[in-house]
Amino acid sequence: MKLAFLLFYCLKIAATLKQLCFSLTNCIADPLHTCLAARPQSLHGPSPVTTFGPKACMLQNPHTVMHIQDPASQRLTWNKPPKSVLVIKKIQDASLLQPFKELCMFLTEVKDMIVYVEKKVLEDPAISDDENFRAITKKFCTFRDDLDDISNRVDFIICLGGDGTLLYASSLFQESVPPVMAFHLGSLGFLTPFKFDTYQSQVTQIIEGNAAIVLRSRLKVRVLKENWEKKARVDEKGIILTNGDNESSRKAVQYQVLNEVVVDRGPSSYLSNVDLFLDGHLITTVQGDGVIVSTPTGSTAYAVAAGASMIHPNVPAIMITPICPHSLSFRPIVVPAGVELKIMLSCDARNTAWVSFDGRKRQEICHGDSITITTSCFPVPSICFRDPVNDWFESLAQCLHWNVRKKQNYLSSEDEEF
Repeated sequence: MKLAFLLFYCLKIAATLKQLCFSLTNCIADPLHTCLAARPQSLHGPSPVTTFGPKACMLQNPHTVMHIQDPASQRLTWNKPPKSVLVIKKIQDASLLQPFKELCMFLTEVKDMIVYVEKKVLEDPAISDDENFRAITKKFCTFRDDLDDISNRVDFIICLGGDGTLLYASSLFQESVPPVMAFHLGSLGFLTPFKFDTYQSQVTQIIEGNAAIVLRSRLKVRVLKENWEKKARVDEKGIILTNGDNESSRKAVQYQVLNEVVVDRGPSSYLSNVDLFLDGHLITTVQGDGVIVSTPTGSTAYAVAAGASMIHPNVPAIMITPICPHSLSFRPIVVPAGVELKIMLSCDARNTAWVSFDGRKRQEICHGDSITITTSCFPVPSICFRDPVNDWFESLAQCLHWNVRKKQNYLSSEDEEF
């Protein structure tokens, strides 16, 4: 009897080892499977990150359809009550001084919150010379965007200004982003759904965790540049000699982009000429003024001005839009989120190109440099006024005047006879 049991377990172990060897063989034989398993990209915004900042997360909803959550059901919740808030104000804007002071006094005195403010905001003479407000500023926690890391100290963010203020808030956090509440105090306000008139009740509602959110996906961008200072040397005859093409001799910088990556021809009078790769395969060469790679949030910015479609922020996608292409058939395209795009200067390009990220960090791209773009795993949880769907169509109508036209006159029965 014991021998039978021993034989049974030996056969079971042998079958398990055989299945394991089969799986390993498939992984080695199938390079696509191995490539996909190794890639860190994510097709959906919050995965694998389910928290936003130290205390915020998305309320889990069991009513999902095909594993895709209804955008209107995305709700903000808190693991612990929020105690710290970052207030971002547009610099040197006199119209924002009074709203900024009112909000900070409300958060500090009424809500007993720890308020974080950029040091350069408090250096404004209109704020530093205000004796009545000076007692409040002493309670603030200050930081510098290029020196201090506040990613684990801020529970949520309040933006006062226009769409550029929200883009700036996104740039401060290279990984998990706390929930962002944006007040419309700028020019366009497509991304800022809240009005400041009733800020006290609205902020209170957010602190209590009763609000809808839209997860605005970002692009993870890696710029790899040739480090010619270390890589190249000149011999006695003036010929440039290289020391190999390894990545250790290059300089890499990474960015998190909310709107778009723009590659253009810069000050040159020649057309830009860049190669566009998708998952390692050359798909086209962009010949024109440049190309825009945007998120769904950025589709309503520079991309729509260049003729692209408008995409709702909840759609997992990346949009590629040419800028004044020298081809009548080059139309904007939408590719799945999670693919890896690479942009390089074509070998026969007459001039260099320039790249910018959300309109900032503009730099020159030369031969041998590369720009790698994919969907980031760290979205921006933007707090909605009502819900993601209604807020988006409201912005289309109010800010972009989408489908606004003069209506036709009513056609009566008498008119139909003619």
